[in-house]
Amino acid sequence: MGEYTMEDLRDRVRGAVFTDSDEGYDEARKVNNAMIDKHPRVVVRCENAGDVMATVGYAAANGLDLAVRGGSHSVPGFGTCDDGVVADLSGMRWVRVNPISRTARAGGGATWGDFNAATHAFGLATTGGIISTTGIGGLTLGGGIGYLARGLGLSCDNLISADVVTADGRFLIASEKENEDLFWAIRGGGGNFGVLTALEYRLAPVDQIYGGPMFFELSDAAAVLAGFRDLIKDAPEQLGGFPAFQIAPPLPFIPENRHGEPFVAIVGCWAGDLDRGEREIAKFREFAPVVAEMVGPMPYPALNSAFDALVPPGLQHYWKANFVTELTDEAIQAHLQHAPGLPAVNSTVHIYPIDGACHRVPADGTAFAYREANFATVIAGMWPDPAENEANIAWVRGYYEATAPHSEAGGYINFMAGDDQTRIADNYMGNYDRLVEVKRKYDPGNLFHLNQNIAP
Repeated sequence: MGEYTMEDLRDRVRGAVFTDSDEGYDEARKVNNAMIDKHPRVVVRCENAGDVMATVGYAAANGLDLAVRGGSHSVPGFGTCDDGVVADLSGMRWVRVNPISRTARAGGGATWGDFNAATHAFGLATTGGIISTTGIGGLTLGGGIGYLARGLGLSCDNLISADVVTADGRFLIASEKENEDLFWAIRGGGGNFGVLTALEYRLAPVDQIYGGPMFFELSDAAAVLAGFRDLIKDAPEQLGGFPAFQIAPPLPFIPENRHGEPFVAIVGCWAGDLDRGEREIAKFREFAPVVAEMVGPMPYPALNSAFDALVPPGLQHYWKANFVTELTDEAIQAHLQHAPGLPAVNSTVHIYPIDGACHRVPADGTAFAYREANFATVIAGMWPDPAENEANIAWVRGYYEATAPHSEAGGYINFMAGDDQTRIADNYMGNYDRLVEVKRKYDPGNLFHLNQNIAP
C-alpha cells in the first residue's frame, strides 16, 4: 500500500475533516463522557460508506489507532483516541421505513430518537434502549436491551442485515445469507469486526404504550424489588420496564419537598392493549405505597426519551454491570446497602429484565451469550463535577463488589467500564472462542481494538 496522506484523505471523503488546525476541531473531538479528553490526529465526519472506507484505509495505512463513534455514548470513551483517527458516523442519520414488510434501514450514525421518529409514523417499533440519544449501532452491536426486549427480543435479535466496512477496507453485507459468521458476531460481539454503515431491522406494531415511572419510599425497596422479581417471571411479554434506584429530579409530579431524595422506582411499559395495560401496570402499586407517579398512555417514543434530560453530554461517567440469573433476597440486600449513596440525580441503578423473547434465542444463536440470565444490572455513575470523581468511582466499585457475588461472572458489554477488559471471556462464555476465530478472519491485525476488545 502506498503513502496515504492527510491531503489524500480530504480528497477522498465527502464529509468534513477536522485536525487541530481546523475550526471546529475541539467540538468534533468531544464525546459524551467528559471524563474523556483526547486529541485525535483527525476526526472524519463520515457521510456515506465510501467515507468510512476511506477513513478506515487511512488509519490502516498509517498504523494509527481507529475509533468509531456513533451516538457518542461509550462510557469508556471508545469513540475517540489520542493521535489516532476517529470515524464519526453522525453524518449518517437517515432512516427509511418499509411499512409493508415492517422493516427499516438506518444509517450507522442514527440514534434511537431518529429511528423511533421515523417508525412511529407507521405505528411500528423495535427494541431500542432507554435513552433516545443513544446510537443504534453501538447499542445493537452489544446486544440491545430496552423496554420492548421481553416481547420482541434484543435489538440484535431484530437485526436482519448490516452493511459492514471491514479492517481491509472491504464493504460487506452481513445477514443470514451472506457472511453468516460476521452476522453472528456483530449481534452482541461489539465493534470488534468492522464499522456498521447501515442496519436493517424487523419492526413490530407498537404505537401507544401504557406506562411511566412510579416512585416508592427507599424503606420499601426490598418489597418493591422482590415484588417485581416475582411478578415479571410469569408476566405477559408485553410488559416491560425495570426497577431502579433514583434521586428524585425536580419534576412537577413529585412532591417539591421530596426533590433530591433517593427513591426506589419502577418504570413500566406495557406494549399492548391499553385497557389491559392499565390493569397490568396497576399491579406494581401492590408492592408498596406509591409516593409519586406519572403513568398513563403515551407514544412509545415519549417513554424512550423520557429520561434524556438526566443524561446530557458533559457529565462524568463510570459504570459497572453484571448479568443476574436469580435476583435473590441476598442480592437485594446488597443493593440496599449501597443504593442510598447515589451521588447525583444523574446517577442511577437499573435492573433490566431480559427473559421472555430473549430466552427463545439459543446461547450460541448470536454472540450475546447470556440467554438464561433473567436480569441485566447496571450501576451507572454519572455526575457533573470532576472534583467528585474519586469518591463517586469508589461508590460504583463498592456497589459492584457487593453485588458481584450474587451475579454471573459476565456482564452486558454496553455497560462495561474501560477497566473491564479482563472480563471479556466471561462476558461471552461459550461463544468466546468462536468470536476469536471470526476476529482472526476479519480483523487479524486488531485494527478495531478500541472497544471491549476480543484479541485475535
